[in-house]
This record gives sequence, structure tokens and C-alpha cells, in this order.
Amino acid sequence: MTPTAIDADAAYRAASGRDPRFDGRFFLGVTTTGIYCRPSCPARKPLRRNAVFFPSAAAAVAAGFRACKRCRPDSLPGSRHWDASGDLAARAVRAIRDGAVDELGVAGLARRLAVSERHLHRVLVAEVGASPVQLNRTRRAQTARTLVEQTELPLVDIAFAAGFGSVRQFNDVMLSEFGAPPSSFRRPVPSAGRVARAAADELGDDAPTADAAPTVVLRLRHRAPYDGLAMRAFQAAHAVPGMDLIDDGSFTTPVPAAHGPALATVDWAAGAEDHITVRIRPADIADLTGIVSTLRRWLDLDADPQLIIDALGADPIIGPLVGRRPGLRVPGAIDGGATALLTVIGQAVSLGAARVFAGRLVAALGTPVGDGGLRTFPTAQQVTDAGFEALRGIGLTSSRASALHRLASALADGLDVTPGADRAATRAALLALPGIGPWTADYITLRALGDPDTFVPDDLVLKKTLGASNARQASAIARAWSPWRGYAAMHLWTASAYLP
Repeated sequence: MTPTAIDADAAYRAASGRDPRFDGRFFLGVTTTGIYCRPSCPARKPLRRNAVFFPSAAAAVAAGFRACKRCRPDSLPGSRHWDASGDLAARAVRAIRDGAVDELGVAGLARRLAVSERHLHRVLVAEVGASPVQLNRTRRAQTARTLVEQTELPLVDIAFAAGFGSVRQFNDVMLSEFGAPPSSFRRPVPSAGRVARAAADELGDDAPTADAAPTVVLRLRHRAPYDGLAMRAFQAAHAVPGMDLIDDGSFTTPVPAAHGPALATVDWAAGAEDHITVRIRPADIADLTGIVSTLRRWLDLDADPQLIIDALGADPIIGPLVGRRPGLRVPGAIDGGATALLTVIGQAVSLGAARVFAGRLVAALGTPVGDGGLRTFPTAQQVTDAGFEALRGIGLTSSRASALHRLASALADGLDVTPGADRAATRAALLALPGIGPWTADYITLRALGDPDTFVPDDLVLKKTLGASNARQASAIARAWSPWRGYAAMHLWTASAYLP
């Protein structure tokens, strides 16, 4: 779906799921009420025959519709920023969800989004009904409740892990958000553990914390069905030697965080129908909230599979594949920059060869993490500083090394490849780099930027599977699968036993 050509049926499917990833891409008008909304509006969705779609808020108003008072799709009526406000709000909410306020502050988030702090505050209050600080406070409270319910950490550690500045603030916010003190969410524990935990919980603001952050075990919940076997196979096939560790039933990988990389282990064997079990060893307990957000995005735990099944299940091409694997997800990115660089490394070579090159790069430039001999993937700045010859030294061709170095330089200079990025602008910036074509740009958009409607029409396997002779024909066939074309691509790749 593009602002200039909206597929009404695809837009209705997206709006039916209230998925905030589509906010700003179109607006929904209800003919029976004369009201228009954002796709994620919590109000009851109209029947298909009563729904019309617009590329902008201004277009909806020009057609005689007025703004919904629940989702507030209007920002500043009549201003030149009106059309873009919805997308700005959606990008800001995604960034806040991923911990941008904790990492950068509200001012830093505004700079990342290229707006003033005052304008960001005004747009979020108008569109979402809450300020950046309020949204982040709710995010912290929800994280804290999960930690209280699922771990034996002292409440003081949970307070700082969730990003609160003090235990007093933690208690006040939890009372405000949930109407109950944090301790009320504790699960019953044996008496021996209860005494030790109660002593730690009562220490208050000045309670000491351990020098090293503890290993935290969490159950990351998701909507069933979830195809854990397919996700596990994908991650195993893409494991980078020296960075990722595959053990019996588990997968360990570094996760970038503010105070240093953490080690996260997905315990596939301990999973269940409604959750995946992860063990997280952060450098600092304060990083835990952001790490959990990263892992949820990486494993695509927030998708609603029933929406995708409803949209694709009756299709003659994709429907049978969805029937066989109804819980298939699209793997995201732990680090958007690393995923982008790995995509360029893997251009036009086999997956095995790409892993060899990536392993050499990690061995040469990666930073040790933990005590198991694993290393992080090098940052864009490290790759840039290493230079062209160092990239040639890991076995890349001259053209591939040049493309990788250019991309690393662009990332180091601020090219945004995170879910909060402007997708169209990022894709255009990628295509402007020599050595990066449509396949690479689309694949990065799908995985690093998390766009569920991105197809990869230049992919050879997809074209062959669809019987298309060129990307234009593949795109035309895939149009019927919008707004879930990314999931359709994943079904086709999985059915072909191809893991791009």
C-alpha cells in the first residue's frame, strides 16, 4: 500500500487488526458516522461496505469526514504538518516502545525524528492522548509488572531494571497504572525464599544492588499459533560463527544495550503454546526493558496470526501454505545495522559462504562478550574505521567490500535502519548507495525496519515459485496479499526450503 494507490481490501484487513505498524499509511473513513480514524483506533471497526480509505487526514476532511475523538487522527487542522502527523506519531510510539526515551531522553527522540521536542509532544498528545513521558511511564510499569510476576528479583532491582529513578517513583507509578502496589503481583514462593525476598524488598531507595546483573529468566508471551520450529530453523541457518551459539534446544546471541552487550538465550525446549522462555544476562539490570523489546521484535512475538490467516488463508497460492504453517512469523532484527551489513555480505553468495565471511568479520572486529568466547557483531563505526582492505581480507570481492564499507559509513553517519525509521526515506537512501539494489533494500526494510507489507519481488526464488519472469509480474501477483506481503514471502521461502 502506498499513499497514492490504496488497495481498499488490503487497507480494511490492516485496520481490522488495529496494527499500529500501519498508522500514517492511510486513514479509515466510516460512511455511516462521517468519522475518520487511524488504522489502530480501538473503536469498533465498520462493515466493509461502510469503510472508505484516504491517503491523508486532509483528504478525509475534504471528503466531509471529521476526526475520531478516540484516536485523534488530526494534529493541527489545516496546517502543513497535518498529513505527516500520523506517521510521526506512529514512528514515535514504535521508538518509545523500543526504549528510545530511556536511551536518548525526549529531546534525543525528537532529534532522531527530526522535529522539535515541543512539536513531538503536541503531536503525541493530539494523536495518542499521552505525552512521550506518559507513554514511557506506562511502558515501564508494564515491564515492571512482568518482572514482578515472573522473576524472584527484589523489587528494588525490578524498579531500576524497568527504568524508574527510585523505588518511591516505582511504587507511585504502579499504584497509578494498576491501582495496586508492586508486591501484590508477586506469585507465592516457598517460605525460605519468601524471607530473603521480603528483606530485599523492604530496603527502599538506598538498597544496594549486586555488582553484576543477575541472569533473568522470562516467559515472553505471544498469540498462538507460533511456529517455533520454523523460527528456530531460520535462526540456526543464519547463526554467525563466533557470535551465535547453538546448543541442544537453545540459541544464544549477543544483544546490544546501553551499558554493554547482553547475552540472551532462547530456550526452545522450554517453550509452550503461549510463550517462549528466554534467559537474559545483561551487563546492567537497567538494560532489561530494552532487551526484552528487542527480543520480542526479533522473534516477531507481537504479531496476530489470526489476522494473517484470515487475510491469506483463502488465497489459491498462499492459502495452502498458511494451512500447513499457520503460526509462521517473519524474523526481525536484534540490531538493524548488523542485519543490514549481513545482508550486503550475503548478496549473490550462498548462505553458507555468507556465514563464513561474517564469522571472519566478527573474529577480526567483534568485541568479546561473556565468558563463553562469543563476540559481538562489529558496529558500523568499527567497520568504517577498519577500511576497505580489511574487508577484502575476509574474502569479499572488491565490489562487495566497497558496498559494505559505503553502507557502514552511511550507518555511522546516521542512516536509520530501525523500526522507528521513515521506511520510504530509508529505502531511498539505501538504493542511493552504489552496490545496493532493490533486493537488498527490500530485505532490510522487511527485517530491520519491520514492515509487514514489504515483498521482495526481485528475489529469484519468489519469482520462480510464482512463475513470474520479472519483478513487476511478481509484484502484481503479490498485490492481493497486502497488507501481509512480508508474511506471504516468508511462507513461499519456507515452502521452498530457502532461507534468505
